Amino acid sequence: MTHLSRRELLAALGAAVTVPTWARATLSAQAPSPTMTTLSTFMAAAAGASLPAEVIDHAKHHVLDTFAAMISGSELPPGKAALTFARAQGAKGTGTATVVASNILAGPIEAALANGVLAHSDETDDSHGESQSHPGAPVVSASLASGEEFDISGMHFLRAVALGYDIGPRVTIAMGGVDFRNESHQSTHAIAGMFGAAAASGCAAGLTAQQMRWLLDYTAQQSSGIASWGRDSDHILKGFVFAGMPARNGVTSALLVQLGWNGVDDVFSGADNFFQAHAPKAKPAMLTDALGQRYEVTQTDIKKWTVGTPIQGPLDAVVNLRQKRAFEAADVVKLDVHLAPTVAAVVDNRDIPDICLQHMMAVMLLDKTASFAAAHDQPRMKQPAVLAERAKVTLVKDEALARFLPVRVAVVEVTLKDGTVLNERVDAVRGTIRNPMGRQEVVDKARDLIAPVLGAQQATRLIDAVLSLDARPKIRSLRPLLQKA
Repeated sequence: MTHLSRRELLAALGAAVTVPTWARATLSAQAPSPTMTTLSTFMAAAAGASLPAEVIDHAKHHVLDTFAAMISGSELPPGKAALTFARAQGAKGTGTATVVASNILAGPIEAALANGVLAHSDETDDSHGESQSHPGAPVVSASLASGEEFDISGMHFLRAVALGYDIGPRVTIAMGGVDFRNESHQSTHAIAGMFGAAAASGCAAGLTAQQMRWLLDYTAQQSSGIASWGRDSDHILKGFVFAGMPARNGVTSALLVQLGWNGVDDVFSGADNFFQAHAPKAKPAMLTDALGQRYEVTQTDIKKWTVGTPIQGPLDAVVNLRQKRAFEAADVVKLDVHLAPTVAAVVDNRDIPDICLQHMMAVMLLDKTASFAAAHDQPRMKQPAVLAERAKVTLVKDEALARFLPVRVAVVEVTLKDGTVLNERVDAVRGTIRNPMGRQEVVDKARDLIAPVLGAQQATRLIDAVLSLDARPKIRSLRPLLQKA
């Protein structure tokens, strides 16, 4: 038999070659679905869209809260690792983007990664329950890097941030939220953060609807993150998965498309689409559910206390009890905390102060508050005065509270020396959307995180600048307020 070359074989077959129907469908261009058309059109219009005053205020609060998390995080191991990375990359050339809490300038991709890790160096940043994500850390980091790259205004920056919150969480809500996370072992925090960071960066870049579709394609191709982050003991990997990697990837998507790269017009439908690959039970229509009517930045929690989530409710309970009847640590004989068993296990006698319930309750008894400094003071865990109060604290793993999950109900019972027993139940932690903090509380938390690192005067100037972002002509003007010598 004569052996034909590939060229000869194709010539011999000529017009007789028939492409199967399924192959022709794969090779032909696919028109965007109605969902993608609505989504990409909304994203492209966001740069010039009007936002309700309430949404602008929420965006400012979340930006301030995230900047504060970055600045305080700079003195923790993940933040130090982020700055080491940024310093190494910044030394290779002239950067254009701010690396917070440092004097480093880096490229937008590297700055987004570093600032993302800074923002999630600890359990300080915001969280969105339904999507199982921490949107602020990746979205604000990506918005800052892209905003500086494209020299946008403060109002444009706020619009980019609001869009990031709207898009990222909707992706993992559509995928199934907590059920998807539990069944797939993938990280909803990474996925939501990545799409949120990309949307925000695309808004900063002023991408068209067509470019936004390609941006979503490049983001889908980069979508990654698995739940093994739960085994990270130093929070460095967690900071990368939750925020550093998503911010980096989102900025990358925007920069590629802005420079002329194209892609698939609808990665959310058609053959081999994103949901087929990751979440076959997904409901893509939820991507546009109430889009432009329900703003997810208003549905995102800001933590009052910079401690592990299960400790938030018990701390609130002691504050509430003291408002009803004042008492000192010396007046307390016993303090019992009731939590659902799975919740209690996360914070039961841990060796890290901010995730040890018994220690933080002792601190609250003594200090009448729980500052960032106190929550990260490792030596204080061995001080006799703290240990004496800690001996009064009992954590009760209460099966009766398990039925309320995923709401983490906390019940605290305080017994005083005179025999009085005080009880307080917390169903909605302060800072959640059911019990939100006012502006002054958000500012007080930010000041507690920023001032020890940048100084009281710079902290005040930064807070004032963020709260007036909609009037600032250049987002780059924040740089001297975010950095330190």
